[in-house]
Amino acid sequence: MNSGKSTALLQAAYNYEERGQRVILAKPAIDVKGDAQIVSRLGVTRTVHMLVGAEENFRDCFLEIASGHDENALVKDVALKPVAALLVDEAQFFTPQQIDDMFRIAVLDNVPVLAYGIRTDFQTVAFPGARRLLEIAHTLEELKTICRCGRKAVFNGRTVDGKFIFDGDQVAIDGVAVGYESLCGACYLEESAGKLQDR
Repeated sequence: MNSGKSTALLQAAYNYEERGQRVILAKPAIDVKGDAQIVSRLGVTRTVHMLVGAEENFRDCFLEIASGHDENALVKDVALKPVAALLVDEAQFFTPQQIDDMFRIAVLDNVPVLAYGIRTDFQTVAFPGARRLLEIAHTLEELKTICRCGRKAVFNGRTVDGKFIFDGDQVAIDGVAVGYESLCGACYLEESAGKLQDR
């Protein structure tokens, strides 16, 4: 959270396209923030080509968009060049099977997949999609962010009405009352003292 993942993704897309190469942008349908757009904290937005539901085969969706045969595509590519890269936002929200689909795209379809996401939820439990991605990714690059105390942030604290909470569903997209704060280990433990459920 707050590490600039979406900004980095949009910058990567810009870099590819500046060189005349075609990219496909995707995000999970569960991420309703920005509807069918990738939204960065800097205010930059861009409509995705693929908004993929949890029950959908990610590779099938990709191949349909890449071929230009998807009549429901959110973005129509005028000139259908080969896809130079698939850029995926909020990768932690995809299912392990969909992460495997991304692996097949990278290996079998020879299209680099750049997946951006976080490892764990507000209770420090790995998202199933993130866990699978960590297991099969060819390379990993950490984007760093800073805790309020100035140390490197490694955890995500969830707040409701400005107060930290440590129980609830794994996924709660930002809303009116729900927010997130990036925390270092010390600040996370300080906020969670006596509040974490035994696992």
